[in-house]
Amino acid sequence: MISQPSRHCTVELQALPSRIGQVRRIISAQLRYWHLDPLIDQAALGVTELLTNVHRHAEPDKLCTVEIELLLDRLTVSVHDHDPRLPTVRDAEVFATSGRGLGLIAAVSDSWGVRPQGETGKIVWFTLSAPSPAVGLPPRPVVNGSTTDGPFPGTASAADTHDGKRERAAARSAVAG
Repeated sequence: MISQPSRHCTVELQALPSRIGQVRRIISAQLRYWHLDPLIDQAALGVTELLTNVHRHAEPDKLCTVEIELLLDRLTVSVHDHDPRLPTVRDAEVFATSGRGLGLIAAVSDSWGVRPQGETGKIVWFTLSAPSPAVGLPPRPVVNGSTTDGPFPGTASAADTHDGKRERAAARSAVAG
């Protein structure tokens, strides 16, 4: 029995330098929403390296898909591109300005690998250990002035009472996740 459902996020993009920064911010925001703040730096570094590899090396195009999935205690980050050529780990020269991406991913992740997809390309992925779900989530912030549930079923409202006193509504994100 799975005690917590998987969580999944997919972003399709052209791996251009301006888009790489945007995807890094999207991944960071999604991990914050999932309360996985301790994984943000490693995931952002890893996805940046993978997208940079697509930008520099992938042919015939730079179109790719980034996916992150949280299943129980494991976060998997993957990038699928249309180039069937597999990446290789290189020993970069001391003063080289490139060639360390997969080595960095290996250093910051629990595991990584490549899944060939035949003529349709490949998927390069890495995993990170997620914090235990038993760790308590931070308390929800109090929002002054909220008097209705609004469009979000299940959120508290000012009409909720505790020990005969009115309590303020707590804010909740509307992002699916």
